[in-house]
Amino acid sequence: IRIPLYKPGKEQATRAEIRCPDPACNPYLTFAALLHAWLEGSERGYELPAPMEQNLYHLTAEQRRERGIVALPETLGEAIDELATSELARRALGQHIFDRYVEIKRQEWDDYRVQLTPWELEKYLPVL
Repeated sequence: IRIPLYKPGKEQATRAEIRCPDPACNPYLTFAALLHAWLEGSERGYELPAPMEQNLYHLTAEQRRERGIVALPETLGEAIDELATSELARRALGQHIFDRYVEIKRQEWDDYRVQLTPWELEKYLPVL
């Protein structure tokens, strides 16, 4: 979440940008999860991390590590594994929807993993 150009004394003009959801995501589930996280964080007084004023792309891996910045999952499989351990997502979506969503996404990942890509065919078929 990005809060651009916050000015003390002009809190009413503050806006938030949600820049990370995948354009192909289900917007209803995404916003349900984001709203739940926001409400839970507000109600329970979760502390926000320090703002990041630097361009992350200009930081080295070591600098990101020192600042506690971790990379997002690189594959759908890794993302599903992260989601499956999220109690926040479970509370946001409810047990039934959460379980079904994880199950469906695991099946989607399994379907994807068994596919041959044009690159694989071009690279490896000639050597067979």
